[in-house]
Amino acid sequence: MRHQFPYARTGQVIGLLGGSFDPAHAGHAHITREALKRFGLDQVWWLVSPGNPLKVRGPAPMADRLARARDVMRHPRVKVTDAEAHLGTRYTAQTLAALQAKYQGVRFVWLMGADNLAQFHLWQDWRGIMQSVPVGVLARPGDRISARMSRAAALYAPYRIPGRYSQLLAQAEAPAWCFVNVPMVDLSSTAIRASGAWSARTG
Repeated sequence: MRHQFPYARTGQVIGLLGGSFDPAHAGHAHITREALKRFGLDQVWWLVSPGNPLKVRGPAPMADRLARARDVMRHPRVKVTDAEAHLGTRYTAQTLAALQAKYQGVRFVWLMGADNLAQFHLWQDWRGIMQSVPVGVLARPGDRISARMSRAAALYAPYRIPGRYSQLLAQAEAPAWCFVNVPMVDLSSTAIRASGAWSARTG
């Protein structure tokens, strides 16, 4: 299957944006384009997950979510992939370890919205994630304060790269993270599902 594992050359820096993308929307595309610019990335890969361990209800079928994501995110340096399903990993820390083993010589940067940083300490082996790859955090509406006051932000405060030096993140050694404020698109997958606009949703 051609979309399982994207191609990356040795020395490239790949940003990874994981999630259920249920559904993908313009907000995801917006922060992806900002991440490419702000963090000096060669590519961004959307890792469309089989399911989010922190959510009780399962997402819409993978094929529907992949199709929607590829329709929403059209950029030559962005790849939409279901690699996580083929790696057989359930948690981000496991996925990162598997990708680093598969793509030796490629640098990865984990990308997340500020809302995820606020609850990052609930993720399995979140300290391991911080120790293994640089992390780029993009501010979303209403989440800036909670993210900056989060447990992860406090614990790793000494390793924070100021936003004005965000281009340094790609080559930084972990632990390293950078929080950038970007012009925001105030959309969420939850709101889209609630509105009934995501017709592919079956669960």
